[in-house]
Amino acid sequence: MKNKVFIVLFALILTFGIAFADNDLISAKSSKKVLVAYYSWGGNTKSIAEKIHKKVGGDIFEIVPKTPYPKDYRKTCDVAKEQKEKGITTPLKSNIDVSKYDVIFVGTPAWWYSMATPVKSFLLKNQKGFEGKIIVPFVTHGGGGKYNIPAEMKEISKAKVLKKEFVVYDKGDSSTDKNMDKWIKELGL
Repeated sequence: MKNKVFIVLFALILTFGIAFADNDLISAKSSKKVLVAYYSWGGNTKSIAEKIHKKVGGDIFEIVPKTPYPKDYRKTCDVAKEQKEKGITTPLKSNIDVSKYDVIFVGTPAWWYSMATPVKSFLLKNQKGFEGKIIVPFVTHGGGGKYNIPAEMKEISKAKVLKKEFVVYDKGDSSTDKNMDKWIKELGL
C-alpha cells in the first residue's frame, strides 16, 4: 500500500514539475533578469506579449501613451501616419527602469512600415538603460510583416545585441504557441 501511495505522489510531483518548468523557458535555465515590454492598440500585441511572458517569466510592462489613440481604426491610422511622417514621438503615461534587466523583449504592432510611435518613444526615453542589453523584438501585423522594425529597434535603443524577432499575423493561429516555443529555445538565452 505504501508503495502505491509513493508511486502516485511521485507521478503527481513529476507531472506538476514538468508543467511548471515549461512555463519558464528562460528564467529556469538562466539567472538573467527578463522584461517583456509592449504596446498594443487593438489587443493583438498584448495577447502575444502575455504568451511570451508566461513562457519566459520575468516582469511585464505595458507601454501606454499619455493621450490614448482614437478607438476608431481609420482615425488611429491617420494619427499614426502623421506621427511617422513628421517624426513625432508621444509622451508616455509611465516608464520602467530597463537598466535592471539583462534581456528585454520589446513588442509592437507594425504601423506604417515601422514600429508604433509609443514603442519608439519608449526606446528613445530609455536609450541609456538599453546599453549593453539584449533586445528581443516581437512584431504583430495585419499582413505586411516585420518591415525593418528589428533593425530600427537596435539603432534607436543602442542595445548591445539584437536577437531574432518573432513575427506574427494578428493574434496568431493554432501554430503560434509551438512556433513561439521553438523561437524561445533558439534564442539561446
